Amino acid sequence: MTRRDLGPRPLTYPMPVLLVGVYDAEGRPNLMAAAWGGICNSTPPCVTVSIRPSRWTHDPLLQRKAFTLGIPSAAMAAQADFAGITCGRTVDKFAATGLTPCRSEHVDAPYAGECPIVLECRLLQHVELPSHSLMIGEICNVSALESCMDGEQPDIFKVDPLVYDAASRHYYRLGSEVAPAYTAGMIYKNQEQKG
Repeated sequence: MTRRDLGPRPLTYPMPVLLVGVYDAEGRPNLMAAAWGGICNSTPPCVTVSIRPSRWTHDPLLQRKAFTLGIPSAAMAAQADFAGITCGRTVDKFAATGLTPCRSEHVDAPYAGECPIVLECRLLQHVELPSHSLMIGEICNVSALESCMDGEQPDIFKVDPLVYDAASRHYYRLGSEVAPAYTAGMIYKNQEQKG
């Protein structure tokens, strides 16, 4: 197998599109699109998101010690992109995109009501890195739109999460199911036990 070195790059597949919600110092709701984030701890459940200190979202998040992460659907691609290419200092992103600002019940932060999944987070810790601040949030609550549920759990195809490819700089949606987790690998475990 031949491989090609691409050098050090911030690249994983897929990258989630996350809408970071905060209130600014005046209490105005703001959204920022981020792709550098993910689950980082199970007990308590925690998530990370990386934000440049120059972004309007950065300081209010630190001051209020709260934020939301909305997982937008693929149908929200233009709205999510707008949240990433404009600054909340000068633009009301909710008004411009028609998204509904909702107040979290568990933390002091807003979210877009149209997001299929919303994580309400309390800032647990932040780590200053050379270009970004790594925000670690304890997940205080997760809510899902009823239309995205399959019984007691969200259905990934009903959520239809928007994902980002940093290499091509395009948005995508997920494809089909490949295999059941915690089951597909059992063929190797069974072979190991026979050998």
